[in-house]
Amino acid sequence: MSKVKLISIIYAIGIIIGALFFEVWAAETSFIKTIGVFIWTIIFLIALFFADKNEKK
Repeated sequence: MSKVKLISIIYAIGIIIGALFFEVWAAETSFIKTIGVFIWTIIFLIALFFADKNEKK
């Protein structure tokens, strides 16, 4: 399994956990939860960039 697929699966699991257990998409979502989702996405994009960069070498 490539690193890009593994990172994508981990990201999707994190989003699902955030939606189900932390109620990120609830009607009364706080600013902290929203920032948490943005930080999770930024970490995903950085990891995806480095994984893709290392696969091309």
